[in-house]
Amino acid sequence: MNVSRIRIRFVAAAAAIVVAVFAAALAGDENANPAWDKLKSLVGTWQGTMDGHPGSVTYTLVSNGTSLMESLTGEHDVNMITMYHPDGDSILATHYCAAGNQPRMRAKALSGDGRKLDFQFVDATNVAGSSGEVMNRLVVTFQDPDHFTQTWTARSHGKDHTSDFVYTRKK
Repeated sequence: MNVSRIRIRFVAAAAAIVVAVFAAALAGDENANPAWDKLKSLVGTWQGTMDGHPGSVTYTLVSNGTSLMESLTGEHDVNMITMYHPDGDSILATHYCAAGNQPRMRAKALSGDGRKLDFQFVDATNVAGSSGEVMNRLVVTFQDPDHFTQTWTARSHGKDHTSDFVYTRKK
C-alpha cells in the first residue's frame, strides 16, 4: 500500500470517529431530562421534620443509575420507600405508603424557575385494603443544594390534607 492510500484511510477513519462522537453527543442532548437531573441531586442523607416531628430521608441511585430510591424514616414505624424513575421527559414516582397502598404520581417538568417538581396522581394499587387514605400529590421544592421541602397531599374520605417535610443535607 502506498502512503497516500494510508493517509486517505486514516483521514476517513478519523472523520468517522468524529461523526460518531458528535452523533452520540446530540443523542444525549435529546434524551436530557432536567427534572431527573435535579431530582438526582438529592442523593445523600437528609435530616429534618415531618409535620414538626423529627425524621430523616436517604436518597440512593439504584439499578445502574436508572432509579432513585427515597427511604423515609420517622417515628412510630412510618418508614416508607418512594421509587422515582424517568419516563421520557417526565418522572414517575411510586410511593410505598405506610397506609398499605402504592400510589403512582407523575411530574412532567420542573417549574419555570427550576425549583419545583409537582407530582400528580396517576393511579394506585391496593387501595381497597388500605385505611382509605391515598397520597395524590407531592410537590418537591429545591431551595438550595443543602435544603429542600416536600409537601405531600393525601385524600381521605373525600377530603385533602397536606403534610410538610423540611430537610437539610446531613454533612
